[in-house]
Amino acid sequence: MDHPGFFSLAILWMVLWGAIGGAVIHRAYLARDLDVTAARTVGVAVGAATGPFGLVPLYLRTPTLTRAWQALPWIAVVAVFLFAFRAADPDNVCFTSGAFVTSQLVNGLIMGTIYGLMALGLALIFSIIGIVSFSHGEFYMIGGMVVYYMTEVWAPGLGPIAAVIAACAVTFGIGAAFERAFFTPIYAGKVERPNEYAILVTFGLAFFLQYLVQGLSGANPVKASPFFELPRSEWPAGAPIIETTRSNIELFDTISISTPRLTAAILSVVMLLALIWFLYNTWTGRALRATAQDRQAAAVAGINPGRMNMLAFGLGCMLAGLAGAVLVQAFSWLPQTGAIPALRAFVIIVLGGLGSLPGAFIGGLILGLVEAAGAGCVPDPTRAAAYLPAYGMIILTLVLLLRPQGLFGRKA
Repeated sequence: MDHPGFFSLAILWMVLWGAIGGAVIHRAYLARDLDVTAARTVGVAVGAATGPFGLVPLYLRTPTLTRAWQALPWIAVVAVFLFAFRAADPDNVCFTSGAFVTSQLVNGLIMGTIYGLMALGLALIFSIIGIVSFSHGEFYMIGGMVVYYMTEVWAPGLGPIAAVIAACAVTFGIGAAFERAFFTPIYAGKVERPNEYAILVTFGLAFFLQYLVQGLSGANPVKASPFFELPRSEWPAGAPIIETTRSNIELFDTISISTPRLTAAILSVVMLLALIWFLYNTWTGRALRATAQDRQAAAVAGINPGRMNMLAFGLGCMLAGLAGAVLVQAFSWLPQTGAIPALRAFVIIVLGGLGSLPGAFIGGLILGLVEAAGAGCVPDPTRAAAYLPAYGMIILTLVLLLRPQGLFGRKA
């Protein structure tokens, strides 16, 4: 058997019958005056997984599409895809090494946590102001630059936590000042097309910040030292379950975790918990949530929507800056560093549902796992790194086609 040829045929089969299933099943439910909310997506999944063998019974019976009906066909699609992929490359390390797969999944969860932190800021801005900020990646870049210069150039003896706090303060200040200067005309009704205006001014801010940083710091890559370096140790002695080096943690002799990435993930989780506490246990946090739910009702209750807008934009920029601040120890940093993370953030908030804070975090975890699995299963490391942005675009395309409101979003 020509394994690559079989894989190509399997993908073509899934795409063809998925398209047929989406069109035919939607029409069948529409003709019988049934709920068509999930008909198209279920038709796509059943068609891709089973072809005509599943579509014919579904077309004839048109059962009520419960949550199980919506989930099980997609599980079958994943199973069929994995079967075809294994047939194409039976010696792939993703099928022969359970330890490698486990390590990739753990690292995917770690990176997904950080992705979720950055996307959370974008979701917060959209939920309060109704604007998608196209300068989000530049705040991510500035957060990393502030930490690098504070720990490596300006004050080498300064602790990393103090530098991270400074990065949060800088990005919050820039975001709040920009919101006051450029978004106030929108609230005053002085802008005829506010959505287009918001896109243009945030694009302009992105270019301004990127080239300002490049002019001040140059175009050479920089990288901060790891925040915390662990001494070499093993526990228990003699038969280590946990073994640490200066740059990695080994679990059960199979899972390898980068210490800088783990540190970044822990700091991200701490910040996420602090944000949840702030939103649910302080008057200002409740005011933000009230403004997100109903701006007019919040104003009647005595909440100043303008201040909430400024706070939301500043907090969103700060979360992006925090994500960069904790990751500058793990990656090389350039003024253009924010472009790819910004694309990831857009994918995540579309996947989770625009304006949904839980959706942003869950979407980050999903994207992290997909990237880790995809990169690990590509044998050539160079190609694996080059394909990483493509996985997000594939997820974005599928979500826009099959569930435009996202996992936790609501239809307008």
